[in-house]
Amino acid sequence: MKTFTIAVIPGDGVGGEVIPQGKRVLERVAQKHGFNLAFQDFDWGAAHFFRWGRMMPAGAIDLLQPCDAIFLGAVGHPEIPDHTTLNGLLLPIRRAFDQYANVRPAYLFPGVDSPLAGKKDIDFVVVRENTEGEYAQVGGFVYHLQPEEVAVQASVFTRRGVERIVRFAFELAVKRNKKKRVTSITKSNAQGYSMVLWDRAFQDVAAQFPDIETESLLVDAAAMNFIRRPESFDVVVGSNLFCDILSDISAIIIGSMGLAASANLDPLRRFPSMFEPVHGSAPDIAGKGVVNPLATILSGAMMLDHLQMADAAREVESAVGAVLAEGKVRTPDLGGSSSTAEVTDAVLEKLG
Repeated sequence: MKTFTIAVIPGDGVGGEVIPQGKRVLERVAQKHGFNLAFQDFDWGAAHFFRWGRMMPAGAIDLLQPCDAIFLGAVGHPEIPDHTTLNGLLLPIRRAFDQYANVRPAYLFPGVDSPLAGKKDIDFVVVRENTEGEYAQVGGFVYHLQPEEVAVQASVFTRRGVERIVRFAFELAVKRNKKKRVTSITKSNAQGYSMVLWDRAFQDVAAQFPDIETESLLVDAAAMNFIRRPESFDVVVGSNLFCDILSDISAIIIGSMGLAASANLDPLRRFPSMFEPVHGSAPDIAGKGVVNPLATILSGAMMLDHLQMADAAREVESAVGAVLAEGKVRTPDLGGSSSTAEVTDAVLEKLG
């Protein structure tokens, strides 16, 4: 029987509530489909920072590397600056394992209302370059903490980095076989070097996929069109910063951040990929037992798909869809009053 080793980092806030629910679903579907999941738990995050002064131990990457995948809950604490959180745990993992493709599906499930009145057919994927670009952390301070302080922050765009994420987007459009359209997000009217390189690379890769329709949008126009015509998008590809912002828009227009899953992928499968809900640690509702577990459960389905357990992944997605379509069991973010565990129970019932 096939066994997959899964590193589990519940992290902070609601992460400690949703990850156990996601594990319940993963264990059930693994049992049904005849494979094992060996979970290895790591208590990294804010609590580790308060005790040791860092988000994860010095040897963290070495501990994660033998695993088949990483299942992450959330990272973030009100008393820790966000840049410390991001650079202390998430970015080191993404870079060490070359998880250059961040994938965020935006699918409006039947039975769920979008905040966009009258919109029903929302089904696209945001593909975000995940290891360089605006988040490359190249720069520094001059006259640090003095009145005349200067901060320099440089973006890094490589031809290799742009081409591989754009190619991933086109290959995903072929695999999805839906609208067969890839939309490139750019800002080359104002960023005359990095985004001009992006545009050229996009055009060169697009020429190799003649059956895929293309569109290029300035990021401000894309934000507008995510609201105005979300049904027109299929696969959207952009830089680290641009698609970080746009993917949060895509998450909320499908009804709730509590439904938004994500994957940080090494498409070449050399290293473990990481799967996480996008709602963050949500300290305002942490400990209340009302956080929506479905984004975590759907992230688990993305993990199964990456592990080539496609039938199991589709069964989890179908179970989530059935629960949402019935509309009987819902957490407060979707207008209901059910608890986190009750929603998971309903998914498990659909799984049988």
